[in-house]
Amino acid sequence: MPSKTLSGPAAIAALPRNRLLGEFSLWSADLANMETDLKRIEPYVDLHHIDVADARFTPGFLFFPDFVARIAKSTAKPIHVHLMIEAEIVEEQVRQFIEAGADLVSVHAENGEAGLRAIALAKTLGAEAGVVLRLETPVSAVKPFLDQVAFVTLLGTSIGVKGQSLSEKACDRLLEARALLRDADREDHVVLAADGGIREQTVPLLRAAGAQTVVLGSLAFGDKDLGSRMAWLHGLESRFQ
Repeated sequence: MPSKTLSGPAAIAALPRNRLLGEFSLWSADLANMETDLKRIEPYVDLHHIDVADARFTPGFLFFPDFVARIAKSTAKPIHVHLMIEAEIVEEQVRQFIEAGADLVSVHAENGEAGLRAIALAKTLGAEAGVVLRLETPVSAVKPFLDQVAFVTLLGTSIGVKGQSLSEKACDRLLEARALLRDADREDHVVLAADGGIREQTVPLLRAAGAQTVVLGSLAFGDKDLGSRMAWLHGLESRFQ
């Protein structure tokens, strides 16, 4: 069984910054054969992405702390938990998922002050923090979070629904976020992530617009030659390199 040598902020700081990262969404894994899927992806994944949904902020329910605890025992790679939940429960959920083994917890900018408190709590508990934006939310909403986070994730589709096409606004939003990071002198400290609408034809566009990691679903789990897929991904260039 793999064992972690780094966790929390140290694990996130150790992620490569000279190529596009592969963040694997376990929502697309074979949940009935999770251990088999984890073993297959372990050599290729940079970090695991686990969505959490409360059926209020998003259309349905998604994963729980015991699921994260199970994954944490089976991988040496960092775990990124994306909390798609209402503001009134975000702080308690941050605590539960960090206790379960999350290295990085991202909250939504739409959670406002509660989101900022949740990020401070994550750091107190020894984890790294990130912020996420829904597609409908102005990119400027990340500004209050920039000096506190290691990841900024922009959704390129409507929240919580699989299989959608990438919004035509997604790349422009990444460019706007990159400009905000530059203005805040945080460009070298924050990973800019794209989540949603990740397809073979869209990943090069997102990379060119400044994405430093993409959240891979079927593009990874559905590919029988994962080594070649990741070599392709790592070779994509950005104008911001």
